[in-house]
Amino acid sequence: MIIVREYDPKWKFDFESIKTELYPLIRDQAKAIEHVGSTSIAGLSAKPIIDIDIVYDRPEQLPIIIGKLETAGYSHVGDLGIKHRDAFKLEGHRIKHNLYACLEGSLALRNHMILRDHLRAHPEDCIKYSKLKKVLARQYPNNMDSYIDGKTDFILEILEKYNLEAENLLEIRSVNEKPK
Repeated sequence: MIIVREYDPKWKFDFESIKTELYPLIRDQAKAIEHVGSTSIAGLSAKPIIDIDIVYDRPEQLPIIIGKLETAGYSHVGDLGIKHRDAFKLEGHRIKHNLYACLEGSLALRNHMILRDHLRAHPEDCIKYSKLKKVLARQYPNNMDSYIDGKTDFILEILEKYNLEAENLLEIRSVNEKPK
C-alpha cells in the first residue's frame, strides 16, 4: 500500500545513520553519499522510505562497491532499466531505505539532484508536489506504477527548467511511465 506522510524531521537523522554505516565500507570508492528523493526535502510529504545515492566517479569502482555492500548484507539487484544507477536491497534493516550506486554525471544522478535541489529552493513547488503525491496515493493506493506515472509530468516540468536535453527527458519519461 502506498502511504504518503507529512514531512518528518527524523528522516534527515535516519539518512545520517545509514550514511554512517555505509561510509566505512565504501569510503575509498564513493565520491559522496547523497540523501535524495522526497524524504530529503524539508516540508515535502513523502513515502517514509529514505532514498540514498552512492556517487562514484569511475565505472571500475562499481564491482568493488557491490562486493563491499554484499559484505554488509546488501544484495545487488542490477540497474532495473536505469543506466548507471544500480540498486541494492537489504532485508530487515531498522530503517526502510532504497540504496543506489550512481555514476557521477549520469542522467539518473542528475535527475535526483536537480529535482531535490529545485524543491529545496522552491517551496511553492514543494507544496504542489506534496498535494499531487497525496492525491495519487489515494487514487492508486496499491498501484506503484500508476503512482509514479502520475508524478512524471510534474517532475519533467521541473527538469525542463534546467536545460536537460530532449532525449534525456524522453528517457526519464520512458522509465517512469509503464506501458498501459
